[in-house]
Amino acid sequence: MDAPHIAFIGAGNMASSIIGGLVQSGHPASSISAADPFPASLERLGEIAAVTLCADNAAAAEQADVVIMAVKPQVMAAATNSIARAVRARRSLVISIAAGVTITSMQARLGPQAAIVRCMPNTPALLGCGATALYGNANVSALQHEYAESILSAVGMTRWVPTEGALDAITALSGSGPAYFFLFMEAMIDAACELGLDRETATAMTLQTGLGAARMAVENDVDLVELRRRVTSPGGTTERAIQSFEDSDLRNIVAKALDAAADRAAEMAREMG
Repeated sequence: MDAPHIAFIGAGNMASSIIGGLVQSGHPASSISAADPFPASLERLGEIAAVTLCADNAAAAEQADVVIMAVKPQVMAAATNSIARAVRARRSLVISIAAGVTITSMQARLGPQAAIVRCMPNTPALLGCGATALYGNANVSALQHEYAESILSAVGMTRWVPTEGALDAITALSGSGPAYFFLFMEAMIDAACELGLDRETATAMTLQTGLGAARMAVENDVDLVELRRRVTSPGGTTERAIQSFEDSDLRNIVAKALDAAADRAAEMAREMG
Protein backbone atom coordinates (compact mmCIF):
# COMPACT_ATOMS: atom_id res chain seq x y z
CA MET A 1 0.00 0.00 0.00
CA ASP A 2 1.53 3.32 -1.12
CA ALA A 3 1.73 6.00 1.55
CA PRO A 4 -1.27 8.32 1.16
CA HIS A 5 -0.89 12.08 1.46
CA ILE A 6 -2.50 13.00 4.77
CA ALA A 7 -3.72 16.46 5.75
CA PHE A 8 -4.44 17.33 9.37
CA ILE A 9 -6.90 20.11 10.04
CA GLY A 10 -5.86 21.15 13.52
CA ALA A 11 -2.39 20.78 15.03
CA GLY A 12 -3.17 20.13 18.68
CA ASN A 13 -1.97 17.32 20.95
CA MET A 14 -3.86 14.49 19.28
CA ALA A 15 -2.81 15.53 15.78
CA SER A 16 0.80 15.84 16.96
CA SER A 17 0.66 12.38 18.52
CA ILE A 18 -0.75 10.75 15.38
CA ILE A 19 1.80 12.50 13.19
CA GLY A 20 4.62 11.44 15.50
CA GLY A 21 3.40 7.85 15.42
CA LEU A 22 3.05 7.88 11.64
CA VAL A 23 6.55 9.21 11.05
CA GLN A 24 8.02 6.80 13.60
CA SER A 25 6.31 3.91 11.81
CA GLY A 26 7.85 4.94 8.49
CA HIS A 27 5.26 7.22 6.87
CA PRO A 28 7.18 9.94 5.01
CA ALA A 29 6.87 13.39 6.57
CA SER A 30 6.81 14.83 3.05
CA SER A 31 3.40 13.17 2.58
CA ILE A 32 1.87 14.95 5.57
CA SER A 33 0.52 18.49 5.78
CA ALA A 34 -1.16 20.29 8.65
CA ALA A 35 -3.16 23.48 9.05
CA ASP A 36 -3.91 25.45 12.18
CA PRO A 37 -4.82 29.11 12.78
CA PHE A 38 -2.36 29.34 15.67
CA PRO A 39 1.32 29.74 14.65
CA ALA A 40 2.51 28.38 17.99
CA SER A 41 0.72 25.07 17.36
CA LEU A 42 2.30 24.77 13.93
CA GLU A 43 5.71 25.62 15.37
CA ARG A 44 5.44 22.85 17.97
CA LEU A 45 4.33 20.42 15.28
CA GLY A 46 7.29 21.39 13.11
CA GLU A 47 9.60 20.33 15.93
CA ILE A 48 8.13 16.81 15.81
CA ALA A 49 8.48 16.20 12.07
CA ALA A 50 9.31 18.07 8.87
CA VAL A 51 5.72 18.13 7.63
CA THR A 52 4.24 20.85 5.42
CA LEU A 53 2.71 23.55 7.60
CA CYS A 54 -0.18 25.73 6.42
CA ALA A 55 -2.27 28.52 7.88
CA ASP A 56 -5.09 27.73 5.43
CA ASN A 57 -7.20 24.56 5.71
CA ALA A 58 -8.00 24.36 2.01
CA ALA A 59 -4.31 24.58 1.06
CA ALA A 60 -3.47 21.69 3.39
CA ALA A 61 -6.27 19.53 2.00
CA GLU A 62 -5.71 20.33 -1.67
CA GLN A 63 -3.52 17.30 -2.45
CA ALA A 64 -4.68 15.02 0.34
CA ASP A 65 -5.87 11.45 -0.05
CA VAL A 66 -6.93 11.53 3.61
CA VAL A 67 -8.07 14.57 5.61
CA ILE A 68 -8.09 14.20 9.39
CA MET A 69 -10.37 16.60 11.22
CA ALA A 70 -8.55 17.13 14.52
CA VAL A 71 -10.49 20.18 15.68
CA LYS A 72 -12.88 20.83 18.56
CA PRO A 73 -16.53 19.95 17.90
CA GLN A 74 -17.52 23.62 18.26
CA VAL A 75 -15.50 24.63 15.19
CA MET A 76 -16.12 21.49 13.12
CA ALA A 77 -18.80 23.10 10.93
CA ALA A 78 -16.54 25.95 9.83
CA ALA A 79 -13.54 23.67 9.40
CA THR A 80 -15.54 21.18 7.32
CA ASN A 81 -16.87 23.95 5.08
CA SER A 82 -13.33 25.17 4.47
CA ILE A 83 -12.13 21.84 3.03
CA ALA A 84 -15.36 20.75 1.29
CA ARG A 85 -14.32 21.79 -2.23
CA ALA A 86 -10.92 20.09 -1.96
CA VAL A 87 -12.46 16.89 -0.57
CA ARG A 88 -15.05 16.69 -3.34
CA ALA A 89 -12.43 17.33 -6.03
CA ARG A 90 -10.01 14.71 -4.69
CA ARG A 91 -12.66 12.30 -3.35
CA SER A 92 -10.57 12.23 -0.21
CA LEU A 93 -11.31 10.12 2.82
CA VAL A 94 -12.29 12.30 5.78
CA ILE A 95 -11.51 11.02 9.28
CA SER A 96 -13.06 12.85 12.22
CA ILE A 97 -11.79 12.52 15.79
CA ALA A 98 -14.30 15.07 17.13
CA ALA A 99 -16.75 13.73 19.70
CA GLY A 100 -20.44 14.23 19.01
CA VAL A 101 -20.18 15.25 15.35
CA THR A 102 -22.21 12.79 13.30
CA ILE A 103 -21.51 11.56 9.81
CA THR A 104 -24.86 12.98 8.68
CA SER A 105 -23.90 16.47 9.83
CA MET A 106 -20.55 16.21 8.03
CA GLN A 107 -22.18 14.95 4.82
CA ALA A 108 -24.45 18.00 4.88
CA ARG A 109 -21.33 20.07 4.21
CA LEU A 110 -19.12 17.64 2.29
CA GLY A 111 -21.83 16.11 0.10
CA PRO A 112 -23.75 12.82 0.19
CA GLN A 113 -20.96 10.93 -1.60
CA ALA A 114 -18.28 11.85 0.95
CA ALA A 115 -16.31 8.94 2.40
CA ILE A 116 -16.21 9.55 6.15
CA VAL A 117 -14.77 7.62 9.09
CA ARG A 118 -15.60 8.67 12.62
CA CYS A 119 -13.22 7.50 15.31
CA MET A 120 -12.87 7.85 19.05
CA PRO A 121 -9.25 7.75 20.22
CA ASN A 122 -8.36 8.25 23.87
CA THR A 123 -5.65 10.23 25.61
CA PRO A 124 -3.16 7.33 26.04
CA ALA A 125 -2.69 7.75 22.28
CA LEU A 126 -0.39 10.60 23.33
CA LEU A 127 1.97 7.86 24.56
CA GLY A 128 1.41 5.54 21.62
CA CYS A 129 -0.80 3.14 23.64
CA GLY A 130 -4.24 4.43 22.78
CA ALA A 131 -7.45 2.53 22.08
CA THR A 132 -9.37 3.79 19.04
CA ALA A 133 -12.74 2.65 17.73
CA LEU A 134 -13.69 3.43 14.11
CA TYR A 135 -16.88 3.49 12.08
CA GLY A 136 -17.08 4.26 8.38
CA ASN A 137 -20.03 5.09 6.15
CA ALA A 138 -20.93 3.09 3.05
CA ASN A 139 -18.86 5.39 0.82
CA VAL A 140 -15.56 4.26 2.38
CA SER A 141 -13.70 1.98 -0.05
CA ALA A 142 -11.64 -1.04 0.94
CA LEU A 143 -8.43 0.95 0.38
CA GLN A 144 -9.70 3.87 2.44
CA HIS A 145 -10.65 1.39 5.16
CA GLU A 146 -7.01 0.25 5.19
CA TYR A 147 -5.79 3.85 5.26
CA ALA A 148 -7.89 4.67 8.32
CA GLU A 149 -6.82 1.59 10.24
CA SER A 150 -3.14 2.09 9.38
CA ILE A 151 -3.18 5.74 10.46
CA LEU A 152 -4.86 5.19 13.82
CA SER A 153 -2.83 2.05 14.52
CA ALA A 154 0.21 4.33 14.68
CA VAL A 155 -0.90 5.41 18.18
CA GLY A 156 -2.26 2.14 19.60
CA MET A 157 -4.85 -0.56 19.04
CA THR A 158 -7.88 -0.13 16.78
CA ARG A 159 -11.30 -1.78 16.54
CA TRP A 160 -14.06 -1.23 13.99
CA VAL A 161 -17.60 -1.03 15.36
CA PRO A 162 -20.70 -2.07 13.38
CA THR A 163 -22.81 1.07 13.90
CA GLU A 164 -22.19 4.76 14.43
CA GLY A 165 -24.29 4.60 17.58
CA ALA A 166 -21.77 2.19 19.10
CA LEU A 167 -19.34 5.10 19.33
CA ASP A 168 -21.41 6.45 22.25
CA ALA A 169 -20.60 3.28 24.20
CA ILE A 170 -16.95 3.52 23.14
CA THR A 171 -16.85 7.11 24.35
CA ALA A 172 -18.19 5.97 27.72
CA LEU A 173 -15.77 3.04 27.90
CA SER A 174 -12.37 3.93 26.47
CA GLY A 175 -12.79 7.62 25.65
CA SER A 176 -13.65 8.56 29.23
CA GLY A 177 -12.14 5.42 30.73
CA PRO A 178 -8.67 6.77 31.62
CA ALA A 179 -10.31 9.23 34.02
CA TYR A 180 -12.07 6.36 35.81
CA PHE A 181 -8.76 4.64 36.47
CA PHE A 182 -7.20 7.92 37.61
CA LEU A 183 -10.08 8.41 40.06
CA PHE A 184 -9.73 4.88 41.40
CA MET A 185 -5.99 5.40 41.88
CA GLU A 186 -6.65 8.71 43.65
CA ALA A 187 -8.98 6.87 46.03
CA MET A 188 -6.40 4.13 46.66
CA ILE A 189 -3.72 6.71 47.44
CA ASP A 190 -5.98 8.60 49.84
CA ALA A 191 -6.99 5.36 51.58
CA ALA A 192 -3.36 4.25 51.92
CA CYS A 193 -2.51 7.60 53.51
CA GLU A 194 -5.33 7.07 55.99
CA LEU A 195 -3.67 3.74 56.87
CA GLY A 196 -0.47 5.59 57.74
CA LEU A 197 1.62 5.63 54.56
CA ASP A 198 3.20 8.88 53.38
CA ARG A 199 1.71 10.25 50.14
CA GLU A 200 4.87 9.79 48.09
CA THR A 201 5.10 6.09 48.95
CA ALA A 202 1.35 5.57 48.51
CA THR A 203 1.44 7.25 45.09
CA ALA A 204 4.48 5.32 43.83
CA MET A 205 3.08 1.97 44.95
CA THR A 206 -0.38 2.69 43.51
CA LEU A 207 0.89 3.78 40.10
CA GLN A 208 3.26 0.83 39.77
CA THR A 209 0.53 -1.57 40.87
CA GLY A 210 -1.82 -0.14 38.24
CA LEU A 211 0.85 -0.44 35.54
CA GLY A 212 1.70 -4.00 36.55
CA ALA A 213 -1.94 -5.10 36.68
CA ALA A 214 -2.63 -3.64 33.24
CA ARG A 215 0.41 -5.38 31.76
CA MET A 216 -0.62 -8.69 33.31
CA ALA A 217 -4.10 -8.31 31.81
CA VAL A 218 -2.76 -7.44 28.36
CA GLU A 219 0.12 -9.90 28.20
CA ASN A 220 -1.56 -12.98 29.76
CA ASP A 221 -3.60 -15.54 27.83
CA VAL A 222 -6.14 -15.89 30.65
CA ASP A 223 -9.18 -13.74 31.32
CA LEU A 224 -9.63 -11.15 34.04
CA VAL A 225 -11.74 -13.42 36.23
CA GLU A 226 -8.94 -15.98 36.38
CA LEU A 227 -6.28 -13.33 37.02
CA ARG A 228 -8.35 -12.00 39.90
CA ARG A 229 -8.87 -15.52 41.26
CA ARG A 230 -5.11 -16.13 41.28
CA VAL A 231 -4.55 -13.08 43.49
CA THR A 232 -7.48 -13.83 45.78
CA SER A 233 -6.49 -16.47 48.34
CA PRO A 234 -9.41 -17.99 50.26
CA GLY A 235 -9.77 -16.29 53.61
CA GLY A 236 -7.06 -13.76 52.82
CA THR A 237 -6.79 -10.00 52.64
CA THR A 238 -7.69 -9.68 48.97
CA GLU A 239 -10.84 -11.74 49.41
CA ARG A 240 -11.93 -9.47 52.26
CA ALA A 241 -11.37 -6.35 50.12
CA ILE A 242 -13.13 -7.81 47.07
CA GLN A 243 -16.11 -8.77 49.22
CA SER A 244 -16.27 -5.18 50.49
CA PHE A 245 -16.40 -3.95 46.88
CA GLU A 246 -19.14 -6.45 46.03
CA ASP A 247 -21.14 -5.51 49.14
CA SER A 248 -20.92 -1.86 48.06
CA ASP A 249 -22.36 -2.83 44.63
CA LEU A 250 -19.26 -1.70 42.72
CA ARG A 251 -20.44 -3.33 39.48
CA ASN A 252 -23.69 -1.36 39.51
CA ILE A 253 -21.80 1.86 40.31
CA VAL A 254 -19.59 1.29 37.26
CA ALA A 255 -22.58 0.40 35.05
CA LYS A 256 -24.42 3.57 36.06
CA ALA A 257 -21.32 5.68 35.36
CA LEU A 258 -20.91 4.25 31.85
CA ASP A 259 -24.63 4.68 31.16
CA ALA A 260 -24.37 8.33 32.20
CA ALA A 261 -21.37 8.90 29.94
CA ALA A 262 -23.00 7.17 26.97
CA ASP A 263 -26.20 9.20 27.47
CA ARG A 264 -24.14 12.41 27.49
CA ALA A 265 -22.35 11.36 24.29
CA ALA A 266 -25.73 10.91 22.59
CA GLU A 267 -26.90 14.27 23.94
CA MET A 268 -23.80 15.97 22.54
CA ALA A 269 -24.51 14.51 19.10
CA ARG A 270 -28.04 15.91 19.20
CA GLU A 271 -26.78 19.31 20.40
CA MET A 272 -24.26 19.43 17.55
CA GLY A 273 -27.05 18.72 15.09
